[in-house]
Amino acid sequence: MEHLSDELFKKSKVYVPGGVHSPVRSFKGLFRDPIFVKSAQGAKFISEDGNEYIDFCMSFGPLILGHQNEAVKQELSTALSRGWSYGACERYSLELAEYLVSKITFIDQIRFVNSGTEAVMTAIRLARGYTGKNKIVKFDGCYHGHVDSMLIKAGSGLAGTPEASSKGIPPGVAQDTIVLDLNNLSQVEKVFEDYKDQIAAVIIEPLPANNGLLKQSQEYLTALRQITEKHHALLIFDEVISGFRVSFGGMAEKFNIIPDLLTYGKIIGGGLPVGAVAGRKEIMNELAPLGPIYQAGTLSANPLAMVGGLATLKQLTPHFYEKLNHNTQVILGHFSEYFSQQEQFKDISIISEQSLFWFVPGTPPQRAADIPASLNVRFNILFEQFLKKGIYLAPNGYEVGFVSLAHDEKVAEEIKNSLWP
Repeated sequence: MEHLSDELFKKSKVYVPGGVHSPVRSFKGLFRDPIFVKSAQGAKFISEDGNEYIDFCMSFGPLILGHQNEAVKQELSTALSRGWSYGACERYSLELAEYLVSKITFIDQIRFVNSGTEAVMTAIRLARGYTGKNKIVKFDGCYHGHVDSMLIKAGSGLAGTPEASSKGIPPGVAQDTIVLDLNNLSQVEKVFEDYKDQIAAVIIEPLPANNGLLKQSQEYLTALRQITEKHHALLIFDEVISGFRVSFGGMAEKFNIIPDLLTYGKIIGGGLPVGAVAGRKEIMNELAPLGPIYQAGTLSANPLAMVGGLATLKQLTPHFYEKLNHNTQVILGHFSEYFSQQEQFKDISIISEQSLFWFVPGTPPQRAADIPASLNVRFNILFEQFLKKGIYLAPNGYEVGFVSLAHDEKVAEEIKNSLWP
């Protein structure tokens, strides 16, 4: 008998390319069609087929409080009664901006956009306009959204010509993006010598978390700060995932490294569509209408996203992070014990950073090239087994898992009982 999710996916493929509005939702490479979600509450969601799952995707990160947090829901309901889009100045974006700038001491100003991708696009344009240079350095294994200049893969060796990793990106765009390996300072130093006075910025996820969890050292990130300052290039931290997740101020706060620009998303909108670029006032003031660098958006700083974001962020206290991180370690402890008792999963490592985690066979890698080629094959088996136990992971082996405040002691006990029924 065909499940309702299967029927819905079949119908969706008639009206939507591939049946989905973001590729990873298609379950491509897995042993099944995607699960359609009917509703969600706390740490769980219910599928259209009537099955309940403990959710470790959490909308790919924004829902740090869990689904339908009551305080956020109440604020959104009140905001909805006032109106949901104005295309004009309103106080809600001001309140969120003021709160963020007062709490994150290394940013002076912030501008809200609609997604992390749009935030990165704005930051790159801003870096180029501010420095008067064109080339951008990025790293293999870091994801910065589907901006043309960021969908670039490395050529053959350091001297190889970078090429687009998607059709539809002109060769000229690829030529202004330099792709390097993570955790290799000699490459960074060499490109700054090879392209003297041409590099506008270095952009990096200080915690690469969209192509596995490739943890980088404080020393490495500090060296990037020193090199960019030496060569009068900007350092951009993409904290769309790590911002407000590893700490309120993200990895920049944790490592006490101050980049020139930061991009935010996900948690900053409480689960509603949002992105932001933030940084020093002298750089941010180059954006229109004050400066000559153009950026605009009809739905930028949407009032619902602003209210949802502020209601979320106000709950992220030091005690909150202590509790969240404790619950994460309890849950990961159950996973680790389960892997140790299953012959086919004994070699699985669990890499974690606060409430983020990733499963990978063998030794934890620091570079994309070191990720085992067997990752997806192994993950697909694990995904299916966990699904049968009522545990839902993000449907791709390269995606990380997210724990929320709703994954409390009761949920941890349910996970334990589902692993050892």
